[in-house]
Amino acid sequence: MRQDPAVEREQLRATFDDAAELYDRARPGYPDALYDDLFALSGLRAGDRVLEIGPGTGKATVPLAERGLDVTGVELGGALAAVAQRNLEAYPSARVLHADVESWAPERAGFDAVVAFTAFHWLDPQTKYERCAQLLRAGGSLAVVQTQHVHPEGGDRFFEDVQDAYERAGEGRALPLRPDDAGDLRDEFAASGRFEPPAVRRYLYEVEYTADAYIDVLNTYSGHIAMPAATRERLYDDIRRLIGQRTIRKAYLAVLHVAVLRPQRPGTRG
Repeated sequence: MRQDPAVEREQLRATFDDAAELYDRARPGYPDALYDDLFALSGLRAGDRVLEIGPGTGKATVPLAERGLDVTGVELGGALAAVAQRNLEAYPSARVLHADVESWAPERAGFDAVVAFTAFHWLDPQTKYERCAQLLRAGGSLAVVQTQHVHPEGGDRFFEDVQDAYERAGEGRALPLRPDDAGDLRDEFAASGRFEPPAVRRYLYEVEYTADAYIDVLNTYSGHIAMPAATRERLYDDIRRLIGQRTIRKAYLAVLHVAVLRPQRPGTRG
């Protein structure tokens, strides 16, 4: 019997906390150009108040704080929140709270922006846009970054060859998308009725990994963490064999969406 999607989402989004230190060490950050565009499209300036949903260990929180924002991160995982707060020690205007943003009650709402970096999909799809709207000031912005695993033309052959290993592990074949085939969230924003059409920007970038470094990254993905241990180890043995002593080039696509909160008509409730 197929598991209820809401139950599965709750279970998987809690897995990252078990790998907080590894997550901090192994996960890549985001391109500088993405932050430049985020500021330009949202009109953010140093000193503005920003709520970050699911900051993890602060991969995006630190760059936002470096640019002078007053950042409050709300992180579901206690271990992740502790690592993020450690990474923010040099930035007194940034803090990370251990709480569930979907039920969290801020001392003061009316944020200039709400941002989510590779975390928005973990929120309840029925309520997440409304929840963000509730936390923003009038005219504030919602910025959502999706990260896709993509395989560009001429990309590393490893990501084609490794599909056999996943099939042997019972996980099926799932070759990453071509960058041009990766979608965005424009339709979701429109369907919410709470935001103006988003500006969308895309950033394709590569990271090089040794076999051990790549397996470290895999051990921060919810699907790999949730695999039976024996299955996961067989898969990793195959991956180590395929990579050998070389490095591989993994392509990521970050998709930035920035949308302004739509004014409420008189008589409507947010």
